[in-house]
Amino acid sequence: MTLPASVEGRATLRLFVALTLPPPVLSAIEAWQQAQLVGHDRVVPREYLHLTLAFLGSRPSVDAALVAAQVRAACASLEAPPVLEVRAYRETRSVGMLVLADEGGRAAALAEDVQRRLEQLGIYTRESRPWLPHVTVLRFRRPPRLRPSLPDLGAFSPSGAAVYHSLLRPGGARYVVLDSVALGG
Repeated sequence: MTLPASVEGRATLRLFVALTLPPPVLSAIEAWQQAQLVGHDRVVPREYLHLTLAFLGSRPSVDAALVAAQVRAACASLEAPPVLEVRAYRETRSVGMLVLADEGGRAAALAEDVQRRLEQLGIYTRESRPWLPHVTVLRFRRPPRLRPSLPDLGAFSPSGAAVYHSLLRPGGARYVVLDSVALGG
């Protein structure tokens, strides 16, 4: 794996693994955000919409290749891609998200597989709360307590998985894809 110029030479990288969304889903979410969330703090841009499988935090840059290899292995072992569908909008203390139903639990099984593989390498520690399939669509300082209608995405499958580097910036994080793989290999 060759690191992009924007992260090359860094001793540490802020890493996470996520499922990527297909262009029609990205377009539908973006249109929904413009209709339902405009004027509310920081709407997450289209290029940063994803479904996090594991957040590793700050890691030595050499770990990026190890993470990518495990993500590739987990994705290659999938018998069928996850099928997701929007079931709710939810706010936490700092984000608004679309919570997804996970048909057959395949996304959860993939998250479990990726997390287990990374734990076995000693480079990841699971969060105490259970994994929740969701897409963060809005960031804020105070919850706006919105009750938007839900976007009509229908059932969809992620387009792939990626290892990301999260660059913290004053205006919000910027995500750089370090490696990506199609689901099913």
